[in-house]
Amino acid sequence: MTSEQAAPRAAARRVVAVTAILTLTLIPCAPARAQSNDERMNQMQQQLDLLLMKMKEKDQQIESLTSQVQRLRSQTDEGKVRRSADALDAMLADLEANQPPADKAIASVPLGGGASMKLIDISLDVLFNAGGSTVDDPDLQAGGHDPRGRGFTLSQSELSLAGAVDPYLNAEAHIVFLVDPDTGETETELEEAFATTTSLPWGLQLKGGHFLSKFGLINPVHPHAWAWIDQPIINSRVFGGDGMRQAGVQASWLTPLPWYSELFASVQNATGEQMPSFLAVDEAVGGRPFNDERNVHDLGDFTYTLHWANMWELNDELSLSLGGSGAFGSNLTGGDTILYGADAQVKWKPTRNDHGWPFVTWQTEFIGRRYNANARVHPGTDGAFGTGDDVSLGSDTLRDWGMYTQLIYGFHRDWVAGLRYEYVTGSGDSVDDDGAFVSHNDDPFRDDRHRISPLLIWQPTHFSRFRVQYNYDHAAHLDHDAHSFWFGVEFLFGAHPAHSY
Repeated sequence: MTSEQAAPRAAARRVVAVTAILTLTLIPCAPARAQSNDERMNQMQQQLDLLLMKMKEKDQQIESLTSQVQRLRSQTDEGKVRRSADALDAMLADLEANQPPADKAIASVPLGGGASMKLIDISLDVLFNAGGSTVDDPDLQAGGHDPRGRGFTLSQSELSLAGAVDPYLNAEAHIVFLVDPDTGETETELEEAFATTTSLPWGLQLKGGHFLSKFGLINPVHPHAWAWIDQPIINSRVFGGDGMRQAGVQASWLTPLPWYSELFASVQNATGEQMPSFLAVDEAVGGRPFNDERNVHDLGDFTYTLHWANMWELNDELSLSLGGSGAFGSNLTGGDTILYGADAQVKWKPTRNDHGWPFVTWQTEFIGRRYNANARVHPGTDGAFGTGDDVSLGSDTLRDWGMYTQLIYGFHRDWVAGLRYEYVTGSGDSVDDDGAFVSHNDDPFRDDRHRISPLLIWQPTHFSRFRVQYNYDHAAHLDHDAHSFWFGVEFLFGAHPAHSY
């Protein structure tokens, strides 16, 4: 606004001000009992002079600011500003397009000040697979949500509920339904149900309930968040088909280090089919005889897990993550088990992209297990103790380890290609059903094995995904190599809570 434009407006404001003062002053002075007309006129004149002086100061400030703006405009290349603004608008539009659709809360409660607390989100995520293999072996796909057999598999249908309990706690529950492809029976499992704190000081957070153990990169992640259709072989062997999880508590601490660094520590029950390396339900590692007594007698009958996660932003396009994990607890033979692991992940995403494409992610993980089996007696071929064919087995240490390394490349918008290589092995003899020692290579859950798995993904929206995967398996317990082909469909509806990816 120029000084010529400001002058008429200033004059108008003066007229309005004078009229208002005269009106407000004359009305109460109508009786004129205490003061003379001259005194009242003098007071009015003083008030008017003060008001006009203040308005003049305001007009001078406006004129000064207006002249500064004009000088800045004259010194600025308007075309450059316009181009920068257009570029910024394009970047913001692209950023918004890359974000998944905002989750809408089914119910919320206002907290005041325009804020609200989400009460509950509900979603259903379905994984449906089809395909087959050249080898009819039930142990080939050991993951609980892997496609199995020839034909169709409803790997899982996950019902998720998540929201705020109150201003201090959030909670989640994930219930999985699946159909056994062999029997056709519907199975239901509680995958997770836990609460986490939201307002503890010093970077601390507590989690309590039934949850996946924070070990490595794959175990704490739900199957629908995996890139590949099946879980790595070493995860199936060490953590079981459904991942290592149980009831317990977990504490995490976001350290004050200059990079992202967080420590996790948890204590969980060691029993159940989801704890095969510890006090699993009915099977010890390597076929060893086990003790049916699983009551908690002391702190040694729990499983303890530690995880350390770190991440560095190497530049605007490249990030590096490194982690280490460990777990300790008693096992079914009366001995103890130690798990250890290390993981690494590198992500590249250019600053200029098309809705998140292209991108490259390389991820690798190493997991090992030391299973100390105590000396025990095997019931022999008839499966009954004290019948004359019992077998005494000495103590032994069974070692198993494995790794996978995978690379995924988002080469075109909505299209991703991937390649994964896996290797697992073991040492120490297993025991067969008759109580005789056999090589670990005769045990399908401990033999030497290689697997190569190329992958192609088409993800047209945030709510659907189509995958094609081929597996080449070279396993010591098989008579010949296995070739498997799987086609997977995933669809999601509802508001799904964010998981670890």
